[in-house]
Amino acid sequence: MATNTCRRVQLLLRNTYMRKRWSRSFCAQTTLSNAEIRKKRNAIFDEEKKRQLSLIRRIEKIQVQCVGPPEDCSLVMNRDLSTPFNCAMHIQELLMTRSALALVNGQPWDMHRPLEEDCQVQFLHFRDEDPRILNDAFWRTCSFILGHVMETAFKDDVKVDLVSFPKPSVSSGSFVHDISLSLRDWKPTTVEMNCLSRIAYKLRLEDLKFERLEVDALVAERLFEDNLFKKSQVPQIAAKSKTGSKVTLYKMGEHIDMSRGPLIASTSHIGRFSVTSIHPVECPEHGHLQRVQGVALPTQVKMHHWAYEYIVKRAAQPNQAPLLSTYSLSQDQDVKDVAEV
Repeated sequence: MATNTCRRVQLLLRNTYMRKRWSRSFCAQTTLSNAEIRKKRNAIFDEEKKRQLSLIRRIEKIQVQCVGPPEDCSLVMNRDLSTPFNCAMHIQELLMTRSALALVNGQPWDMHRPLEEDCQVQFLHFRDEDPRILNDAFWRTCSFILGHVMETAFKDDVKVDLVSFPKPSVSSGSFVHDISLSLRDWKPTTVEMNCLSRIAYKLRLEDLKFERLEVDALVAERLFEDNLFKKSQVPQIAAKSKTGSKVTLYKMGEHIDMSRGPLIASTSHIGRFSVTSIHPVECPEHGHLQRVQGVALPTQVKMHHWAYEYIVKRAAQPNQAPLLSTYSLSQDQDVKDVAEV
């Protein structure tokens, strides 16, 4: 029923609105559809991932000290191959399914990011006494998912260019993703907003993992060559990396974007998810954009529907997070980083 409703809404969008081409310099000059661009990006991502794995000539062992419930233990794992998720698999099924993030030597670490040295690992879940680190990762992940929603919601004749998403701020009331949409005058109805929300909500059933891959800036520029907003960000993001030339990518299903991370383990941790509003915004350097806002709850967190409706209403108010030009083409940066740009 929900799928048929979304298809009818997509057909209505296609028949109701004429595609408008934006002539500004940051509009991607490409004849490829969003689906073709995603296919192209996935091919580049998979090729680079295969190349990096081929560089591992022999398997080296590392000692991993896992601390916390159900009990402290020591594991022998494989350097640059084994992940915190693999460690949890060896300990307990409940630990594996509920853990959304890890601390490796005290630093936030993706569950599916390979371990690089002897280390101590602690697993985080949403019922911890202090979930602040995990909350930031959850909201960052939800902004990432908003990009997937907007890229896949429309027919091929509607051009969607993802622009950026700012640092997560739970106190703001909503997570955000700024986009450039060819339907500049589109004012979504309640039914259309519900269809966008369903695209994200059904991801929890697919249990898609968030894959992390660090690539050279030249690879990132090739991967985002069909989106000039993203391509223009690559040099400055790479300059802020430890090596001065790397960009961190994440892949969920067929969706790929840049983020410093970390992100949560998989979409199975997404409970309720609502796209609450889409506001037109004017970027001083890049003109007319759309700010997509949303709110979500993890699977482990339960809330009465009255209380959830209240936070959805609050999340629909315009989010005052900085625009792309304000944080100088950087992706998901700290306030401290913005001040230093």
